[in-house]
Amino acid sequence: MSQKVLVAGTGISGIAAARLLLLKGGEVVLYDGNEALDEKAIREKFDEGAKVRVILGELRRTDLLGVELAVISPGIPLDAPFVSVLDEAEVPIWGELQLAYQCAKGKLAAITGTNGKTTTTALTGEILKTFYESVFVVGNIGEPFCLHAMETTERTATVAEVSSFMLETIMDFRPDVSAILNITPDHLDRHKTMECYIETKERIAKYQEEEDLCVLNHDDPVLREFGETLKCRVAWFSSREELSKGYYVKDGAIVYNDGKTVTEIVRLDDLKLIGRHNHENVMAAVAITTGMGVPLEKIREAVKKFEAVEHRIEFVTERFGVKYYNDSKGTNPDAAMQAIKAMPGPTLLIAGGYDKHSEFDEWIESFDGKVRYLVLIGQTRDKISDCAKRHGFRDIMYAEDLEEAVRVCASYANPGDNVLLSPACASWGQFKNYEERGRKFKDYVRGL
Repeated sequence: MSQKVLVAGTGISGIAAARLLLLKGGEVVLYDGNEALDEKAIREKFDEGAKVRVILGELRRTDLLGVELAVISPGIPLDAPFVSVLDEAEVPIWGELQLAYQCAKGKLAAITGTNGKTTTTALTGEILKTFYESVFVVGNIGEPFCLHAMETTERTATVAEVSSFMLETIMDFRPDVSAILNITPDHLDRHKTMECYIETKERIAKYQEEEDLCVLNHDDPVLREFGETLKCRVAWFSSREELSKGYYVKDGAIVYNDGKTVTEIVRLDDLKLIGRHNHENVMAAVAITTGMGVPLEKIREAVKKFEAVEHRIEFVTERFGVKYYNDSKGTNPDAAMQAIKAMPGPTLLIAGGYDKHSEFDEWIESFDGKVRYLVLIGQTRDKISDCAKRHGFRDIMYAEDLEEAVRVCASYANPGDNVLLSPACASWGQFKNYEERGRKFKDYVRGL
């Protein structure tokens, strides 16, 4: 990596990629299209004298003199105007994930899917920690892979939560174990078509070989078909049917059928995670870590201890007999649908946010008598309201912001009700990300 590399994006991924390249002896041209950024503040993120040139605003062909590679942060779409400049100059394009993969050592598990990635990645990390002396949990879940790539050794294990945005720019990315949890419509504002989104998700297993493993959801027809095309081994899981070989739910337990013997992995009553979607997440994590050599007893021990991750059907508090749940990570209709299904009783639902061109019909239909009131905020509130009315749901209220929505729910909730923030939309516009939205929700609830 001792070459001149353009890194696009000055956020956490871009800075991590630039630092990794500098550690490898490279020279960095750090580019960001936002000319209003503070160049001095950007330079302060690097050691004095670091070989970093900062370019803000327009990228010109002359800026690429000597540049042999470009590394693009996942948040930047490949149809951004400056990408055409790179194409014209015939500069190869990698993503931050590809760069980290090239520099890392040890075992690697990579997890994608529309929903459940964060919970499965966190649980996989906790299981791996019971067996490996050093474990890194990276990607969408928090810290960029590039931040820890140089710390990995042949004896470490890394688990990465991988988004479709990251998979657009891989070249030979080959995890020891990959997993696709499910595929439902999401990010169509970027991928344009469902076919493109599916193809991008499936890239996670594209370069795997016979000795590698891909974990797939047998309940997803797209993935069932995909599994038949793979060169690597496949481990299936299902929450809906008994498999002749794979992981499934039977008689109140998660079990594994190896084709001859059925082994009980864990009782559902022993789990701290609620909902069928979480049973799927557990099965996926068990399949991944089994594939990475973790003994079953250690897997059982970690699974029983694991609690829900922050912002994913997270219990906040109970007030006057009303329970409040934070599912800010429910950023698309399918994820939000799982949260509604997991609620133990009548629910007041707070939803709405940035429009990712999602359709809300199936989500509205999943209310099925459980949602008492729908309290809408954000850019999509009219779109969701119109959709709800078409499906005969009319118990709808508007709120100007999340704080008002919490107050409205507190006023209308009865003892035994649940108040659920599960927006079915992204947070952009009102909040920087779903984490900020979730934290604000918890603050407003506790401040009632």
